[in-house]
Amino acid sequence: MDSENNQRDGARVCPCCTVSTGINRRSVLGFAATAMVPFSPASAAGENPVEPALTLPIDRGIASPVALTLDACSGGFDGHLLQALIDWMVPATIFVTGLWLAHNRQALAQIMAHPRLFHLGNHGALHQAMVLGDRLIYGQKTVGTVEAARQEVLEGGRLIEQATGVTPRWFRGATALYSPSLLPMIEAWGYRVAGYSLNGDAGASLSAQSVAARIGRAKAGDVIIAHINQPHRSSGAGVVAGVKRLVDQGFTFTLLDSTV
Repeated sequence: MDSENNQRDGARVCPCCTVSTGINRRSVLGFAATAMVPFSPASAAGENPVEPALTLPIDRGIASPVALTLDACSGGFDGHLLQALIDWMVPATIFVTGLWLAHNRQALAQIMAHPRLFHLGNHGALHQAMVLGDRLIYGQKTVGTVEAARQEVLEGGRLIEQATGVTPRWFRGATALYSPSLLPMIEAWGYRVAGYSLNGDAGASLSAQSVAARIGRAKAGDVIIAHINQPHRSSGAGVVAGVKRLVDQGFTFTLLDSTV
């Protein structure tokens, strides 16, 4: 691991949405699709939030498959990152919030101009953590109640459909942490929960060098999480460099929809 290892309990803000002090959110994971990582302390609702992991099947005739997922929480748009993916024909699943959609219509049009490369995922209407109880996680407001969770998921999906005509199939909540009881509900509301197995940029808080090194260590089957909403940070250049390393090594990038 690089010198910028995550210390989960030490994080105080969500670095993908705000200016971070440099404390990173979480370490690289390597669990099967159903694995859960407990998070302490317990929420006000009496449940410890968990962090689902997701990996790709590697027995479907695809050479060294990996999936790149990019979160667009709020803020702006890293057009240089998107253009690199277009130039190299690297597909990605991009998780957008209602907040991001409201302020990035031109960027959305660029994404939608390449439907074979980019699929949209639901990142929630207001980028609230899918955790019951009244608390903050990495500075992000939690949904608090089941009804608010339902609103966060369904309204996020509705806004994507309204803007694009496309119905998203995958959901990833803010902070990627969930109250366990909400996970089957999200599926009942029509979504698969998008975990991951490799944290590429720790909420867009790492240097380009560190991000490139993390992504460059990917293994066949990894689902990579990074961010595309921070064009003024060096982490985006690190995603570009890391992806190029994997392309040069012969990895096959796939969309979540096409492999799981």
